[in-house]
Amino acid sequence: MTHPELSARHCAPRTTALDPATCAALLAQLPAWTIEGGKLCRSFAFRNYYQTLAFVNALAYMTHAQDHHPELTVGYNACAARYDTHSAGGLTENDFICAAKADAIYSAGAHAAAVPA
Repeated sequence: MTHPELSARHCAPRTTALDPATCAALLAQLPAWTIEGGKLCRSFAFRNYYQTLAFVNALAYMTHAQDHHPELTVGYNACAARYDTHSAGGLTENDFICAAKADAIYSAGAHAAAVPA
């Protein structure tokens, strides 16, 4: 599930919080994501801990490059990601851009490559 219009963009510094209508329009492009408690949320499922950590590492690389980091909860076969922009006091376009990029990483199956025996 990729979102070229969002995943091709790059995060911008000093963004402002989006209004609810804009958030709803961007959320429509990310069907696996929800807004809960003012955060953009998704849980990703994996076969094992190795795949989970491979995804987390790929996600960390992307978020570092974008300078926009999610809150992560990592388990044996799942990772929950939550985005919001603390400095803006809500959701910004950067949150949706990184969510789309996370979907692209997951869809590309980077986490499934080279699973050790």
